[in-house]
Amino acid sequence: MRELKDIQNFYFVGIGGIGMSALARYVRLLGKNVWGYDKTPSDITNALMEEGIEVTFNDKVADLSSEILDAKKTQVVYTPAIPKDNTILQYFREHSFSVIKRSQMLGEVTKNSLCLAVAGTHGKTTTSAILGHLLAECNMPVTAFLGGIAENYNSNFISRGTEITVVEADEFDRSFLTLSPDIACVTSMDADHLDIYGDSSSLEASFLEFTELLPKKENLLFKKGLPLLGNSVGINEVADFQAQNVTINDGSYVFDLKTPTQTIKKLRFTLPGHHNLHNAITALGMAILAGSPTDCLPEALLSFKGVRRRFSYKIRRDDLVLIDDYAHHPTEINALHQAVSELYPNDEKLIVFQPHLFSRTKDFIDGFAESLAQFSEVLLLEIYPARELPINGVTSEWLKDKILALPNKKNVKSVKVISKETLAEAVCKSHTKIKLLVGAGDVGVEVEKVSKYLLNES
Repeated sequence: MRELKDIQNFYFVGIGGIGMSALARYVRLLGKNVWGYDKTPSDITNALMEEGIEVTFNDKVADLSSEILDAKKTQVVYTPAIPKDNTILQYFREHSFSVIKRSQMLGEVTKNSLCLAVAGTHGKTTTSAILGHLLAECNMPVTAFLGGIAENYNSNFISRGTEITVVEADEFDRSFLTLSPDIACVTSMDADHLDIYGDSSSLEASFLEFTELLPKKENLLFKKGLPLLGNSVGINEVADFQAQNVTINDGSYVFDLKTPTQTIKKLRFTLPGHHNLHNAITALGMAILAGSPTDCLPEALLSFKGVRRRFSYKIRRDDLVLIDDYAHHPTEINALHQAVSELYPNDEKLIVFQPHLFSRTKDFIDGFAESLAQFSEVLLLEIYPARELPINGVTSEWLKDKILALPNKKNVKSVKVISKETLAEAVCKSHTKIKLLVGAGDVGVEVEKVSKYLLNES
């Protein structure tokens, strides 16, 4: 890839992706010409078009303007989620265009800045959003590329300067190894993406390789207990960065942050769940390592509003609560249950879960069954395939049978597989006060329909 300053045209294949759209916004801000393709319109593509970026939804080279089709002037960026038989991408490859992955583009963007890289199988988006917000609120010259929509900015992109960049270091396809991090964290290393890695030891080895990209081990933060060297992060336990004296006051965590050099008293954080408190401590630690003044951090943390589809309240009344969440791994569902139980310990809870990927469902079927069985009622949607073809026998019915076969089903009273068409009615029929719509597929599209149905019926 040529230097950014020498490229005028950028074409993004899969521009509607959350990471791709943030990069598109960045190069647009630099004054470049930006176009893109995606399979279907979405809120993200609509927003990009409103910002002046031309997006096409037809996989046809004939729809591309002549300005794009000059290989000497156009840089092509694609996401691995795009099918290999995509016509536009094939054309670019066959006609001598420079074609790179999103992660390579991110590496190029960040190499001349202080790069703060957030890695981990869970928690990347929330941690990077908190970190980007802390730095922005403390008037640090930061650009943050986020994997979700930060509520404070209604965007996946924060731009306050270019000296510091915050990026999500994605382990999928080993993409994070293309980065050049100066400061980094690892929030978790649970087995995932086994279709790529094969086994958990290969995944761990890849994370270790990522941490070796850092200039010194002191620039790494990690959840205590992981087999890494650097600064550990913990809650009410001995760690380099730890939350002490943690209490809950009016739905918020109140805690003291102890660092290797100081203690910051009476911080308040409004996102529920121990996993989110870990994310906040990690983000605070990275902000401090990046040189953020500490006197502004308490107010900045308190003002953080969260990330869309990460424990997002859609309805919040005394008699009815509807929460939308992106959890798509057993560990994440366990964390979600811990958070919602801490807030609503005496109320029964319904979870609507859409499994994401046939391979992930197959690899973690027992873990999914155990984590879902903690809820009073379970409604399962069919598996969201994303980039995959079906695997024989891997279905939501199989997951249902696994839950029902558990010798200790904990709290679960009913488990059903339902369709999207009957989803709203099924949720409304449940007498549980707490209702959660969960998954990384297109279940998020159904949230507004369910919310309207519940409000009309209540």
